Amino acid sequence: MASRESAEGQYKFTIALIYDFDGTLAAGNMQEYDFIPAVGKSNKEFWSESNTLAEEQDADQILTYMARMIQEARAKGLSLRREAFQESGRHVVLFPGVEEWFDRVNAYGEARGIRILHYINSSGLKEIIEGTSIADRFRKIYACSFLYNVDGIAYWPAVAVNYTNKTQFIFKINKGVESVYDTKLVNRYMEESRRPVPFSRMIYVGDGTTDIPCMRLVKNFGGHSIAVYNPAEKGKRNEMNTLIRDNRVNHVCPADYREGTEIDTVVKAIIDKCDADYRLAQLEAERL
Repeated sequence: MASRESAEGQYKFTIALIYDFDGTLAAGNMQEYDFIPAVGKSNKEFWSESNTLAEEQDADQILTYMARMIQEARAKGLSLRREAFQESGRHVVLFPGVEEWFDRVNAYGEARGIRILHYINSSGLKEIIEGTSIADRFRKIYACSFLYNVDGIAYWPAVAVNYTNKTQFIFKINKGVESVYDTKLVNRYMEESRRPVPFSRMIYVGDGTTDIPCMRLVKNFGGHSIAVYNPAEKGKRNEMNTLIRDNRVNHVCPADYREGTEIDTVVKAIIDKCDADYRLAQLEAERL
């Protein structure tokens, strides 16, 4: 496998496509496809219990859902191994066109000498995402995860990603710092010109309130934010359009990733814009 530096040398520049997962690449919450039915709960019961625990303890809702997953699995005698969570991910049903999306967008970028990198930035569970058919398409999966003991059993949260600390991963991508653990490099000063992925070459795709800080951040720094919605939910488009009126996102599109759809057209247009901006900057530099 070529090094990161040599691979980057083949391209004019890099664009980062950053996705939430639940409601963005797949409908609903990933735990609802297999894990929650396996513990004998309805979706409403599981999330109600998790949110009630958070309210009673004045706790983070992400940490309480992770705690409930461990508690419910233990109570039902279900495996808490990473492989069991990954197996759960095999049941996740993706939105139309998602599986073909990555090759198509990558090819569109490569035809213009542009490298496209894909990232997940999710409050869902990394281990479940790892079990999906698209896990290997991402440069990095930033998501919640568990600590595992010597026997490979999950026993405590390792990473909890809520709607505000999601923004830290935008800065990590900006500076090329992929480690979750490393907090020194991401806070070290780096000139804008040396950053691997400027904010202006980021495209953030999310579906709801947990993504608003990231979508607003990327948009405010010159990048592009796209809010998506499940096309099966009637009236959802009008609801999501308020994000445009509130100046939080650039675009609203159905979560249909097939060729020729609205999001396909928008993302290709953004790639073209980044390319045009690059060429214009080159021309301006030649005049100096």
